[in-house]
Amino acid sequence: MVGVDGSPSSLDAVETATREAAMRGERLHILHAFVWPMMNVPLGPSTVGPADGGLKNLAEKTVQEAVERAHRTDPSVEVVHDVVTGEPLTVLGQASHGATLVVVGTRGMGGFTGLLVGSVAVHLAAHAECPVLVTRGRPDPAGPVLLAVDGSEVGDAAVGFAFEAASLRGAELVALHTWNNFTGPVASGPGVAMPLVYDVDLLREEEERVLHEAIAGWRERYPDVTVRPRLVEEYTRQALIDASEESQLLVAGARGRGGFRGLLLGSVSQALLHHAHCPVAVVRGSMPRS
Repeated sequence: MVGVDGSPSSLDAVETATREAAMRGERLHILHAFVWPMMNVPLGPSTVGPADGGLKNLAEKTVQEAVERAHRTDPSVEVVHDVVTGEPLTVLGQASHGATLVVVGTRGMGGFTGLLVGSVAVHLAAHAECPVLVTRGRPDPAGPVLLAVDGSEVGDAAVGFAFEAASLRGAELVALHTWNNFTGPVASGPGVAMPLVYDVDLLREEEERVLHEAIAGWRERYPDVTVRPRLVEEYTRQALIDASEESQLLVAGARGRGGFRGLLLGSVSQALLHHAHCPVAVVRGSMPRS
């Protein structure tokens, strides 16, 4: 499913969604949320304007333009389309229940100047019932699929999605996991500073174990995918943003090991939605291993 509003960003999303549908053998559902009937404003053409004017005709033209863009991208993909009355966040969120993947642009027609990513993209990444792919940046079509590995149970769904994406594209998968060698005193009580002492080599070995265990089962399930594990001593956000420059897709879980309980979207995922150099897929829920 792809949400459209007539903006250039949403039409780019249509192209991305069409290619995803073709790779997966799925049909494409183009959806436009038509908010104006809720505003009690005239929907038809003005008596002094052109016959094809008015908000209703504009909505239909928006969808038709998206359908034509999809057909030009890949004529073999079956396309269905709907104009649904309602607020975009609600409409797209509800429609995600029956979707394999939701694709949206970085910012739509209602985006405020200066914002890097729109509220619809952020909201869906946190609340949709299926993976959400946000089109952004300039992906390298020859680059790998980049996976953010955090070793968490909820992050396992992102690992599965990334392996599937790499397999469908015939691309290499770079599984990137970061760690930090924090040193210095830490407080163990009011006014008491205790040195933090540990074996750095053991810490590195533990994080390497986390990386390899996270991808082990999926490597067996997708033997056609070439995997390049990368353990990087760097802050997670910057490492992933830098690596996204040479990638065609970045896949991350909604929340990692460091996420606060109750938050639906972690700070790393939000940073990637705002600053990655390629499209970002945020994955919630779970994917079966067999």
